[in-house]
Amino acid sequence: MELKIIELTDTYARFVVSGTRPDMANALRRCLMMEVPKMAIDTVEFHLGPIRDEEGREFESVSPLFDEIIAHRLGLVPIPTEPDLYTYKDQCSCEGEGCPSCTIIYSLNKKGPGDVYSGDLEPLGSQELRIRDDLIPIVKLGPGQAILAYASAELGTAKRHVKWQVTSGTNYRYYPGIAIDADKCRGDLACVAACPRHVLASKDGKPVVEDLEACMLCKSCVEACENEAITVEGDDTKFIFEFETDGSLTARQTLEKALEVLENKFENFRELISELD
Repeated sequence: MELKIIELTDTYARFVVSGTRPDMANALRRCLMMEVPKMAIDTVEFHLGPIRDEEGREFESVSPLFDEIIAHRLGLVPIPTEPDLYTYKDQCSCEGEGCPSCTIIYSLNKKGPGDVYSGDLEPLGSQELRIRDDLIPIVKLGPGQAILAYASAELGTAKRHVKWQVTSGTNYRYYPGIAIDADKCRGDLACVAACPRHVLASKDGKPVVEDLEACMLCKSCVEACENEAITVEGDDTKFIFEFETDGSLTARQTLEKALEVLENKFENFRELISELD
């Protein structure tokens, strides 16, 4: 299997995987979606009763939403994650009690009137753990309302709950192959006009392939060509992948972790087979 990066940013990746099969490509897709671990808020403890500020004003620990809805929204906030620095809570040496090796704790202390955002979550520890996307709305507080809560984040995967899913829009397609028969082509350029992704262009009055990797195998150009001068086929040994992350991990971290998980799964399967022999 060979991998070539086409585009890579902090939250987006587009790359080509070649020398493999559709089932292996789908295994990588599923690992990207379901097996990459990240931190997410799993438990939230709300303070009940009145809250006083520095000036002695009293606020009621209530909001327009049920605590369960607020906890759900907090659970979907992307938590910055270094997966190699944390372990799963049920596998930690603290035996699930919660420690810096398996848990990140945030405090939320906001008084109304005003909006509560993800940036209002304050990490109890390093400021590197602050939420990167700090404008995710949580709830709008009215006069005299306040929230005081402690939220605990732990490591997990999307197989357990979608709040641990790192990627979105994860997809792949066969690598396209486009052939233009110059003897059949009349040069009316109908195929160029029909292409929705601007894969084809005109050169010296003839259609040419300008951006092959933008092709999504829709075959609109084939349907537009009356002389069957153009053919489009997908290569089932080569695939174009793309995905986005929620910001908890970078796209590079996500891809590297998915490949690591996939390799470990194959190695475990190989060991199980060898035991049968």
